[in-house]
Amino acid sequence: MSLPTPPQAAKLVIGIFTAEQALLARVLEDLTRQFGDIDLMSGWMPFDYTRYYEQEMGQALVRRMMAFKSLVSQGALSEIKQKTNAIEKTLSLQGHRRVNIDPGYMLRERFVLATGKNFAHRIYIGHHIYADLTLIFHRGAFESLPWTYPDYTAPETQAFLYRVRNKYIKDAQSFS
Repeated sequence: MSLPTPPQAAKLVIGIFTAEQALLARVLEDLTRQFGDIDLMSGWMPFDYTRYYEQEMGQALVRRMMAFKSLVSQGALSEIKQKTNAIEKTLSLQGHRRVNIDPGYMLRERFVLATGKNFAHRIYIGHHIYADLTLIFHRGAFESLPWTYPDYTAPETQAFLYRVRNKYIKDAQSFS
């Protein structure tokens, strides 16, 4: 028999992309009000892996990622996604998003994103939100999966996620 065990707290990671870098200050203000202080932030990275968002958000999209100091419950991911969706909506103009905010969490063994889109590999976690297993950490490296978004396989994104994972390990040790 398998005995239930409490899940570990996770490191909240949020990626944003936009064509309007000036929106970052407002987004950061909203995110820190909701989730606390940021302890790691990437530089701007081109977001040119798909043209899917260009009609809504414009061209020359760029991404920035951040990790938050406070660890979160894995079970809070659907509520976190609802809050980031609300921020996106607040910043929208004429029904078009100006920023896309993708929350997820890091554990030692995996990186998970939240999405409102169902698919075969996504698990429903409540509030119309699904968990997407995006990367696994195996034999000292992140491994992508057949459905991993290309931007999460990019060297600059993975370099940031390695920093997040290392910080998470330190945070989790002091948390226990």
